Amino acid sequence: MGGSGGGGGYGGGLGSAAQQLKAALQEVQSLAFQTELSSKLSELLSKFNDRDVQLVRERLDQIEKVLGDKLDSDIEQRFGGSVAKHTYVDGLSDIDCLMVLRDQALIGKGPQATLAAFTDALKEKLGSQAEVTKGNLAVTVRYGDGMEIQLLPAVKQGEGMKIQSSRDQHSWSKINPGKFQEALTRRNAECEGKLVPVVKLAKAIISNFPEAHQLAGYHVESLGIDAFRGYTGAKTVSAMLPHFFQKAQDRVLKPMTDSTGQSVHVDGYMGNADSAVRTNASHLLGRIAKRMSNASASGSMEQWSNLFGEK
Repeated sequence: MGGSGGGGGYGGGLGSAAQQLKAALQEVQSLAFQTELSSKLSELLSKFNDRDVQLVRERLDQIEKVLGDKLDSDIEQRFGGSVAKHTYVDGLSDIDCLMVLRDQALIGKGPQATLAAFTDALKEKLGSQAEVTKGNLAVTVRYGDGMEIQLLPAVKQGEGMKIQSSRDQHSWSKINPGKFQEALTRRNAECEGKLVPVVKLAKAIISNFPEAHQLAGYHVESLGIDAFRGYTGAKTVSAMLPHFFQKAQDRVLKPMTDSTGQSVHVDGYMGNADSAVRTNASHLLGRIAKRMSNASASGSMEQWSNLFGEK
């Protein structure tokens, strides 16, 4: 009987050893997949970073001259968006620049009149080179090679600036792009330089959403600053990208105040809390988080690539 009991114990030992071996193999496979995923994300980032900075600046200089000459006003360009914060993604409508006005007569007519004046001037001078369209907050210039530049009219106010309010298209609202850039830089440092790459990749994924459900670049950056407040997880892009979407799916449901402490909401275009637009965005962001989890669990690089529109 004693020998039989010993045999049962020995058999249990074999079962335990087999389970440990299986767990060890799964860990090795998981580590191998994470290494492959990290390499893939680095490859994508390299592609997004492959942009002609000089061409961007030349086109912005041309736009500044066209507006200055046509409107007979001094125009000062300020990189208030992704170019300044290094979160620009090539091929997306994500190059945004503040065009600071000094013409008090035009400023007095309000933001919409200013947008119309910008649009008319650029259509007249750039019509053969690019498509110019007027949006609610900005003018978009689309070039034949795929580059898109968004121009936001702004006015000087003391040490700060104002752009059109997202709540009232007939009034100007104070902004401080320098402080926002500082907030993003600070959070990026806290995340050991991984936040900016995560924001770029998140923008690339969101660009595949239906156009009506895409999030503004400035909004994505704000969500990134918020998502990684007090973050204690792994400081790797492959770990932080799913975390971004997990957090964003809840945060997008409520208006968020600009990270510089301004009263204007950076996501005013989405309406009030729990609006249909916000709910749809939350569902899309949550779906991405789930797809990432499933792709990693199954070790599928193809599923990860599909998130970026790759086939």
